[in-house]
Amino acid sequence: MLAALGLTFTVDAADADERILPGEGAEDFVRRLARDKARIVARRHPGSWVLAADTVVVLDGEVLGKPEDVNGAVSMLTRLSGRGHEVWSGFCCCRGAGEECHCQAVMTAVQFAVLDGPAIQAYVSTGDPLDKAGGYGIQSFGGFMVREISGSYSNVVGLPLTEVVAVLLGLGVVRPAPAAGDGY
Repeated sequence: MLAALGLTFTVDAADADERILPGEGAEDFVRRLARDKARIVARRHPGSWVLAADTVVVLDGEVLGKPEDVNGAVSMLTRLSGRGHEVWSGFCCCRGAGEECHCQAVMTAVQFAVLDGPAIQAYVSTGDPLDKAGGYGIQSFGGFMVREISGSYSNVVGLPLTEVVAVLLGLGVVRPAPAAGDGY
């Protein structure tokens, strides 16, 4: 998504503890995790702005991360079938050793279609759900399961672009290109 905006960047993954803390809600969890990841990478690149993000699905107050295996994916999708849930993404922009951080969390409401066993099995057999929060990707094969969303589509994909770009512009990290079509 960032490349589609014309941004140039380097990917540097952070190895952070992704366990939810006791009593921690989804909003605080994704914001904390994005901040932790951004700070880890910012320490490795002290002169650069770092953007990190994390996304979870919440069903009936329970945070669903990525399924551990095929059975976990089938279980998650079966639970989501015909129901509404929330998708929370946290993102954080940090600079220096991570002292200067700007973090936010965004929520999108998603309503799933009613799914039968064969549809779930067919989707799971693609391998797509195994690395996705809640066991689905709206931007790929999993889009057929989503009946309706209220809020940011890009948030469900994993990065709330409207809010991220607003922060990047506000910090002066990016600026609009002088000519139309040149990106940021």
